[in-house]
Amino acid sequence: MKHDRILLEHGGGGLLSHELIAEVFLPLLKNPCLERLEDSAVLRVGDQLLCFTTDSYVIDPIFFPGGDIGSLAVHGTVNDLSVCGGKPLVMSAGFILEEGFPMEDLRRITRSMAEAAKKAGVPIVTGDTKVVARGAADGLFINTSGIGLIEYPTPLSVKSIEPGDTVIVSGTIGDHGAAVLSKRRELGVISQIRSDSAPLNGLIGAILEASPNIHCMRDPTRGGLGAILAEIAGQSGCLIEFREKNIPVREEVRGICEILGFDPLFLANEGKVALFCAPEDAGRILDVMKVHEYGRDAAVIGVVGERGRGRLVLRTAIGGSREVDLPVGELVPRIC
Repeated sequence: MKHDRILLEHGGGGLLSHELIAEVFLPLLKNPCLERLEDSAVLRVGDQLLCFTTDSYVIDPIFFPGGDIGSLAVHGTVNDLSVCGGKPLVMSAGFILEEGFPMEDLRRITRSMAEAAKKAGVPIVTGDTKVVARGAADGLFINTSGIGLIEYPTPLSVKSIEPGDTVIVSGTIGDHGAAVLSKRRELGVISQIRSDSAPLNGLIGAILEASPNIHCMRDPTRGGLGAILAEIAGQSGCLIEFREKNIPVREEVRGICEILGFDPLFLANEGKVALFCAPEDAGRILDVMKVHEYGRDAAVIGVVGERGRGRLVLRTAIGGSREVDLPVGELVPRIC
């Protein structure tokens, strides 16, 4: 690797994150489940097909408009299971607490987790707690894992994507990243934007029921929509073209990005799904999304082209085009 020390950028979901996985973790932990590099591992246990995922949450600030680190942890795990075609069943929760962390904040976060788990219908059935010395954990870190049951008849995977597929996103992008940015005191931004953090198992369940021709789904969290589409283009070996004018972005999010020099494409989302489906089913899927509370702003944003050198191309609003790559740096540290 080019670096002999870990950088913040290695956790940003961009190019350095991928290099870290490809050059450190995969060679040493290599196995068929891990090599898929999807949001969840897919495992066969007897006659059942299960999905299993884990994630860690280190957001700053831990309370933000529209949620907190507790609800975020539940939603993130539920969504990672759901985009693999799984029905989330149960979760675990591990807490790493810094000495001196306010007990009332811990109660508030745990209450938020309980409410989020109840709304999603996914109980937290086991957990763990560790306390570290003052200054060693920056307040609170949470790890969650989850197990789901897959009943969809075909695998949802990058390998299932076909030329001609339609690309759909379930709503406005960048809301979570912009909401967290607006509460960073050092930036001095005043905004009413709320995070989109939400459990997507209900929406995704309705989509899966509506169409047997969904090929791949991802929730565009770290690195945003741009990063996951660039990643999918590379893994599938397909050209993916998408149109800037079709991508739903709230004006408030666009404004924050213009002030601070960010691109909404690369801001984190915590309540959105991007999916690839057969073109003949796109209209039906879009109709199902638009009547759900988490899919009202859904839109068709692109199409999958020929196989060859996998690349992502953005057709700009002014009629030009540019190739979109994985972001190199850490755009917004500790955002999910």
